[in-house]
Amino acid sequence: MRVFEEALLRRGIPRMVYADNGKIFRSDQFHLACASLGISLLHTKVYDAPAKGKIERLFANISQRFMPLFRQEQITSLDGLNSFFWQWLEREYHRKEHSALGMSPLDRYLSQMSQVKMVEDPAALKVLFLKREYRKVRHDGTISLKGRLFEVSALFIGQRIELRHDEALKQVDIFAEGKKIAEAKSVNLADNAHAKRQKAPLSFSELFGKENK
Repeated sequence: MRVFEEALLRRGIPRMVYADNGKIFRSDQFHLACASLGISLLHTKVYDAPAKGKIERLFANISQRFMPLFRQEQITSLDGLNSFFWQWLEREYHRKEHSALGMSPLDRYLSQMSQVKMVEDPAALKVLFLKREYRKVRHDGTISLKGRLFEVSALFIGQRIELRHDEALKQVDIFAEGKKIAEAKSVNLADNAHAKRQKAPLSFSELFGKENK
């Protein structure tokens, strides 16, 4: 998902994504992200090797053209490897003439820039790639994510809420009808034990629905 987000920021939003049947490409999260961006998501047929010919050709190029260069370098970290690969990709691979195109991949891309739809709001894009989960809020106003406790407003007690979060759980947001309405915060056990709670007379969907109107 991070790689796809980076690709969108660098090269724009495609009309179509053609992927194999790997778990991530079949995931609800990836389907929702593509649908939100207006991207058609197509999958190769199972056991159809020729359908994956282009990506296999790329892997062959990396093996034949990049790996010999890499072996000559004194690279000792993953960050160093990534940096060296990006340099090769942008300076060599994208700029070498492609036999089928009759020009370099970069020139081909630039020749069609008028048709490219770039990402206008990178911050909004990040929201699409947050992981989505649903939890029912306990009577003490908490929910559990990846073995960690988070607390939410007493308004949500007893409700099943939609949560969106990054992999590291640095920020956990509460969504309703596609909009962020609140945040969940990491539990302070001492404060939570002494907090006074009074359940709201309306459900959170009714309350926020009225506010939105």
